[in-house]
Amino acid sequence: MSQEKLPAIGFFEKYLTVWVALCMVVGILIGKYLAFIPDFLSRFEYANVSIPVAILIWVMIYPMMMKVDFQSIKNIKNNPKGLYITWVTNWLIKPFTMYGIAAFFFYVVFESVIPAHLAKDYLAGAVLLGAAPCTAMVFVWSHLTKGDPAYTIVQVATNDLIILIAFTPIVAFLLGVSGVSVPWETLMLSVILFVVIPLTAGIMTRLSVIKNRGEEYFNESFLPKFNNITVAGLLLTLIIIFSFQGKVILENPLHIFLIAIPLTIQTFLIFFIAYLAAKMLKLPHNVAAPAGMIGASNFFELSVAVAIALFGTSSPVALATIVGVLVEVPVMLMLVKIANNTTGWFEHNA
Repeated sequence: MSQEKLPAIGFFEKYLTVWVALCMVVGILIGKYLAFIPDFLSRFEYANVSIPVAILIWVMIYPMMMKVDFQSIKNIKNNPKGLYITWVTNWLIKPFTMYGIAAFFFYVVFESVIPAHLAKDYLAGAVLLGAAPCTAMVFVWSHLTKGDPAYTIVQVATNDLIILIAFTPIVAFLLGVSGVSVPWETLMLSVILFVVIPLTAGIMTRLSVIKNRGEEYFNESFLPKFNNITVAGLLLTLIIIFSFQGKVILENPLHIFLIAIPLTIQTFLIFFIAYLAAKMLKLPHNVAAPAGMIGASNFFELSVAVAIALFGTSSPVALATIVGVLVEVPVMLMLVKIANNTTGWFEHNA
């Protein structure tokens, strides 16, 4: 398999936190002064899913799914230890540490600041983030840490397959423990809408374009065409969501900061669990770094989509998942710097 040239972090991605903050301001202003816009958009729903938001989320996720090369799975045998770390960290550790850390902060540390009913909703949003490890931006984080591109692709491919199987039961279990009632049918519909359909479309597009124009054209010319579309879809989605969330945010502005605290702690914890496990298993740095990055970052597009499908665009659950978008880039860039400054830990493993 050819090793894809992974792009460095782009201008929009690098300053994603700034754009999200701007979207929050614009969305809140729309919700407060142009309330007829969210009122109009709220009419277009099916099975509690906002049709405009669903379309924008497909615009976001579809290009990401085209990047996944499932043919790379045949290379699993080349570095199984790194994949074992990824799988164990992402699916046997991360969802449960996220639940534990978030519950501790929302119910204990912030008990006097966050009302119980909001704490439960924020915890549900954190659970959705914790159960969805990164499948797209990890390509960028891997590149910035000089990670092995072929290994990263196998990581992402296998991770997407596991999401299809594990995401629904883990989320249902943890939300059930949290006291949040989740209809299985709605949760499974969300996975079908926002994982299965775009993933299938992405695979078919990838195979068709490569068959007709070649892999080099696909990677160098076809995929870049979707970069701005993806960012535009994300930003428009956030503006719509924040327009629905305006009242909650204006009534609880401090909550944005409070939600970010456990999410940030969880990100650092998961990174070091995987990163140090790779060091103990004597894996090279170009495998250890992406192994830490994929678990530390989140598939926030999926988390936001499922939060909206399950609880609605105006729910505090959706707000909590959006805070994940807000903190993701600056925190991950800090972890990139840490990984690049600790390459010496792995010199003897090269």
